Amino acid sequence: MNEKTLVLIKPDAVERNLIGKILSEYERNGLKITNMRLVTASKETTEIHYEEHKGKSFFESLVSYLTRSPIVALTIEGDNAIERVRTLNGTTNPADSGDNTIRALYGISLSENTVHSSDSIESAERECAIWFN
Repeated sequence: MNEKTLVLIKPDAVERNLIGKILSEYERNGLKITNMRLVTASKETTEIHYEEHKGKSFFESLVSYLTRSPIVALTIEGDNAIERVRTLNGTTNPADSGDNTIRALYGISLSENTVHSSDSIESAERECAIWFN
C-alpha cells in the first residue's frame, strides 16, 4: 500500500552534516522523497508536534533540542513507507538499534537520536500537516 510519512532530520544530524547520508539511505531503499525543507523549528510548532509528551519530564528538553538549530523536514512516499522508514531508522535508543540503521550509525544518545518518523497513518497525516501546511 502506497503511504506518505514525515521524517525530521534532527539538529544533531544537521549540525554534523549528515543530511545527504541520511537521505541516501531512504532513496537507496526505494523510497521517494516528495517534499523537503530546511527550517528552524519554532517552539510553538515543536510543542504541537510533540503534544502527546506534554507534561512528561523530558518534554522541555525535547522542545529545546529540536529548536536549537535547523532541522530538515521531509515527506517520503512508497509501499508501506511508514513501517519501512521506521525500520531503516532503528529504535529510539541508538544503542539498542540494529546494525546499519540510521540511529545506530549516526545517533549520539537516546535524546539526540538523529531522526524522527511518523508511527502510523494518522500520525503521518497530522505531522505532515504541521510541517507542510
